[in-house]
Amino acid sequence: MGELNVDVVMSGLARTPELGRELIASELDVTLGSATAIFACQVRKLGHPVTFVSRVGRDDFGALCLRELSRLGIDTKAVIQSEGAGTGVTLSLPLRGDRAQVTYLGAIAELRAGDLPKDVFRGHRHLHLTSFELQEKLRPAFSRLLRTARKAGLTTSLDPNSDLRGPTREAILKLLPHVDLLFVNEREARELSGRRSGKQALDALARRARGVVIKLGPAGAIAALDGARAEAKAPAVRAVDTTGAGDSFAGGFVSAFLEGATLDDCLRRGNACANSRRGRHPRRLFAQG
Repeated sequence: MGELNVDVVMSGLARTPELGRELIASELDVTLGSATAIFACQVRKLGHPVTFVSRVGRDDFGALCLRELSRLGIDTKAVIQSEGAGTGVTLSLPLRGDRAQVTYLGAIAELRAGDLPKDVFRGHRHLHLTSFELQEKLRPAFSRLLRTARKAGLTTSLDPNSDLRGPTREAILKLLPHVDLLFVNEREARELSGRRSGKQALDALARRARGVVIKLGPAGAIAALDGARAEAKAPAVRAVDTTGAGDSFAGGFVSAFLEGATLDDCLRRGNACANSRRGRHPRRLFAQG
């Protein structure tokens, strides 16, 4: 449940962009994007049925999003096509193992709790929410959605995918008692916990949420769940495009979690998905981040 947009990815840049100077990209992809969609696609590819709840514009980009989700067998009946707002777009510039991004929100910011089917959780096992700051009208309902999902018997996961300082930090901390799996990278973990290292952050956050998973980029990932701790190193790969790697990791982890796998195996599957050629771009190799 969350944002849905296309990604316009320009790669092969020789240097970091500068104002007033033109750069040439060697590759261009216009493809299904968004943290939520990349997660959903990864979970679906691993064999789990998925329903997507979101908003797109009634435009070519919205049609692309719906077509790609449907092609993978993801249920899109709860994706609303807005008449007034265009489909969200993210411009992504991969740069030496990292990336710069600029996002037009459009219909992303229009999804609200009142848009959701009344029986939205019926027949489902898990709720995944992402991108807290982008979802301006759904954001106030995050706590209620997580609580309601749990009461309906679902497990829950949250990937804030945001700058976790100031008011956003306080809002996310209030959500954690209703979260079974929190996914954050190391920077986000330190911002959210106020600790200086990933492992210190893991200990602090595990006292607030049932499970915490911290993605450490090329170093792999660490996790805590129901009092257990585990860590897994990532495979050694050459990073080509990190776009979507963290969301692919979360999809792999959650798919294993739903199958009752051990915490070690959940981490291993997450790492495998994050570093796989089968991520969002089939021609590219991800480095988890």
